[in-house]
Amino acid sequence: MTAGREDTDAESGSNHAIDRKTAMAAFNRSSVAMVLTNPNLPDNPIIYVNQAFERITGYASSAAIGRNCRFLQGERSEARQVDAIRTAVENRETCTVELTNYRASGEAFRNRLIVSPVRSESEDATVYFVGIQMEVGSDEEEVADRDDPMIEIQHRVKNHLAMIVSMIRMEARKGLTAKAEFDTLARRVEALQILYEEMTLMNTVANDGKVQMGSYIGRLATSLANLDGRPGIQIGLNLDDLLIDPDRATRLGLIVSEVLTNAFQHAFEGRDHGRLEIQLTAQRQSGLRLTIADDGVGIPDDVEWPNPKSLGGRIVLGLVKGIDASLDVVRATNGTIVNLDLSGEGHDDRKST
Repeated sequence: MTAGREDTDAESGSNHAIDRKTAMAAFNRSSVAMVLTNPNLPDNPIIYVNQAFERITGYASSAAIGRNCRFLQGERSEARQVDAIRTAVENRETCTVELTNYRASGEAFRNRLIVSPVRSESEDATVYFVGIQMEVGSDEEEVADRDDPMIEIQHRVKNHLAMIVSMIRMEARKGLTAKAEFDTLARRVEALQILYEEMTLMNTVANDGKVQMGSYIGRLATSLANLDGRPGIQIGLNLDDLLIDPDRATRLGLIVSEVLTNAFQHAFEGRDHGRLEIQLTAQRQSGLRLTIADDGVGIPDDVEWPNPKSLGGRIVLGLVKGIDASLDVVRATNGTIVNLDLSGEGHDDRKST
């Protein structure tokens, strides 16, 4: 891998609408339904929905854009949850609710919704609201019997969304026009979505609410490889099934996403074939080591990575610091080796059950 293009920070303009064609380049590939609304227009209308939203709700984008999200509500929509959304929007706050919505066909479905404001660079104005939603099943007894650990995990996901929102804000400073930056942002959203699915599907009681990191990284690597679309790039996985708390798992997953994205974009320039090796191994005193190695062109001697002047580099450095990890980048004879060492606090080396 090698350092990517540097990001140039430019103040965004005053427009509060996003060009649909540009936005779709980022969000339509995500399997999670996403909505953007503009609170600076009357009744906070929808200005963008992705294909996952259309698939889940049955509403085409043309039928949703320009309307307030409340059109998805109906007779069985819980008043307390609706009020929570309304209050959060009025106060420009983040909220997570689970409520009944209705498809275009009239069919009711359970919907877990995270709503969060996207603020201006000066933090004095909310320019958008981003909504991330996921169907959670229609069995009312199953919903009522949801385990407390699962509810706690959903609160953690809400907090992690703030990281994604901050990334959206940084991209907004460019005026939301560069397709390459949108593609990179899509990968970051994908990393969070895969973690969300892992936490939803795993046995949270048996695993004490922790994430099976081997499974998470394996799914993430496969997803990013599919997004890259180059069958000649092979990925080798050697992943221990370590259990990690969701907070650290989120940050570690985003680091993996950034490193792999950089490798796919730059490590194999001018080559049709290559190989990436990803290892996750337990270390002494319940620590772990994550290694991502490629046999690509390598990082030039005059290039720094992670580059603190680029958005991706700043994200990696911030995430590494946030989990108190150490990062070592080795310029190998053929390619690059990235080692990340993490202490044992917040995880253990038990395999999930």
